[in-house]
Amino acid sequence: MDEPLSRMPQMRLDELLEELEARINAARGTRDRVHSLLEAVVSVGRELDLSQVLRRIVEAAAFLVDAQYGALGVIGPDGRTLSQFIAVGMTEEEIAAIGPLPAGHGILGELIRHPEPLRLTDLGTHEASYGFPAHHPPMRTFLGVPIRVRDEVFGNLYLTDKHGGADFDAEDESVISTLSVAAGVAIDNARLYEASQRQQRWLRANAEITNSLLSGSPRLEVLELIARRAQEITGAGLADVSVPVAGTDDLVVELALGAGGETRRGLVVPVTGTLSGAAYQAAALVTTAGLAEDGRYSAGPRRFDGLGPAVAVPLGTAAKDTRGVLLLARRQGEPVFTEAELEPLSAFAGQAALALELAERRKDAEQLALLEDRDRIARDLHDLAIQRLFATGMTLQSAARLVRHEGAAERVSRAVGDLDETIKIIRSTIFGLRAREEDAGPSLRARVARAVGDAATTLGFPPRLSMEGLLDTDVPPQVADHVMAALTEALSNAARHAHATRVEVALRAATDEVVLTVTDDGRGIPADGRRSGLGNLEERARGVGGTLAIERPEEGGSRLVWRAPLDTGPR
Repeated sequence: MDEPLSRMPQMRLDELLEELEARINAARGTRDRVHSLLEAVVSVGRELDLSQVLRRIVEAAAFLVDAQYGALGVIGPDGRTLSQFIAVGMTEEEIAAIGPLPAGHGILGELIRHPEPLRLTDLGTHEASYGFPAHHPPMRTFLGVPIRVRDEVFGNLYLTDKHGGADFDAEDESVISTLSVAAGVAIDNARLYEASQRQQRWLRANAEITNSLLSGSPRLEVLELIARRAQEITGAGLADVSVPVAGTDDLVVELALGAGGETRRGLVVPVTGTLSGAAYQAAALVTTAGLAEDGRYSAGPRRFDGLGPAVAVPLGTAAKDTRGVLLLARRQGEPVFTEAELEPLSAFAGQAALALELAERRKDAEQLALLEDRDRIARDLHDLAIQRLFATGMTLQSAARLVRHEGAAERVSRAVGDLDETIKIIRSTIFGLRAREEDAGPSLRARVARAVGDAATTLGFPPRLSMEGLLDTDVPPQVADHVMAALTEALSNAARHAHATRVEVALRAATDEVVLTVTDDGRGIPADGRRSGLGNLEERARGVGGTLAIERPEEGGSRLVWRAPLDTGPR
């Protein structure tokens, strides 16, 4: 009886020692967790690049609560969906197999609607759960915490499946809530730093454009500089500049940067049903969260596969002053354009509009100077050259009567005749120098764009169009009419006979000739199948000293090349 009683103090002491050890271990665990939390806060706050800050946050959150999967969803401008989703715990292949990133429905949307911490033992049992898409790994436990930046809910942290199968507890929630406060400060700092850096880049770009303008750079070169700097600063994968086609309701892509730029350049797109057209009509900035899928802007040739957030900003302050539209688009899955980005972009577009206006004014001034120079040359030719030639001719005529040698008299008479012909040529040149274009009809560029646009109805798809050179100034009207006839016949053949699915039209004015090339991927033209329409085109080409060639590219189809010299004078 005495021995058990003597062992009771020893048992009590063992229990006290075990309890003390447990408390020490708990304190040590708490200390280690606090230390990890502090390390995570310092690590997150060290970054200034916003994308890196967001990834650091979600990685630190998953580590602190020992979660297998973690994600951070950034709430979009509409306040209802996610514009960005950063996930950890899955490979790139697994993420790609799942498909499009979450938009903020189901449990994810629950935190958007009710921005309060949420812990679930089984997220599949929650009334807001939608289930998982195909190839999505199974998930059970869930912890969600909102991230606030000042008074704004920036996004949410989502954590699932604690290692070991345990549930997330109140301490996990407390740790992540603490991290979210530090994350909000880090995000705010990164955004402020990003905004200041972006502003500096816009200012440098504006200065670069101004210097380019003052140095007299060509309009297209300045335009490319504007588009390239906007593309670089906004991180866009595509940058297109479209300008209106005179006399039509269409826009033509004059400049295209990014992947596939060569195929987009020269495309004629309608104003109605396109993002660029909407910005052009409203003379205001227009955005979309997904350019490839937005049904409001699906008109025109399909050229935006794989593109997501986009913005179209007019180059001008009013509808009548809009000289074009700058279109910027990011890839699918990338962040939408924020107000902080759109505001300086609008100011930059105003600078671009000024650049275009200055370029036009310079062109007008150069044209005026050219016309004044032509008038001066015409006056000098008339008042000096012709009068002197005429006087010389009169002198030679008088001298011819005094020449007794028959051969010499004939030579003098021939010289007088040559002088007379020279005077006629100079007078014709003077008339050409003084000719004006007030009575000219629509420009060749506009006529071609309209014909190509109209061909989309008969072809069933819009042809691709590219134009190069001084088509409206160097191509004589009679040659321009032949070019239009050749283009109309070629497009008609492609629609009626070729059964083509792609047609490309290229018109180029070089220094001495104009070249029209129409290529299709249809059945081609048989060697014995020449039609009267092509014969007429060949006749037109010969009539102005040009040529017509029908080629069969290696990849199939046909290529029509119609050439005419720009000098259509006497031969």
